[in-house]
Amino acid sequence: MAEQKYAGFLPGAHPIEGYGAGGFRFGGMSHRGSILALPSGIHAWSAVDAADIGVASLAPLFTEPPGSIEHLLIGTGLELVPLGAALRQRLREAGIRAEPMPTGAAARTYSILLGEKRRVAAALLAVP
Repeated sequence: MAEQKYAGFLPGAHPIEGYGAGGFRFGGMSHRGSILALPSGIHAWSAVDAADIGVASLAPLFTEPPGSIEHLLIGTGLELVPLGAALRQRLREAGIRAEPMPTGAAARTYSILLGEKRRVAAALLAVP
């Protein structure tokens, strides 16, 4: 069966099957660009670089049911980039522990934690 192109939202939790070349593979589909992997599903994400990661760009995360996300992995691209103070504060208020790391590490860790049935989400910047 041929891999399908992703249309912007795939319901449900799916491990990340691959990343690189500016996108991701998951759920038998491919997507070019960044993604938010949330309990409700995988969403296309408009963030392009680490400067785009903030409270506003992560708004869909904060609409998930309270308590459904315990840990947020943030793939900041090829390099680790610290999170801004406003975002750290908003995540603390929501009871979400955030861990920024390079995108590859975040994608791999997300899939492992998802397989362990952990309450995890990921915000992943696409990498070349």
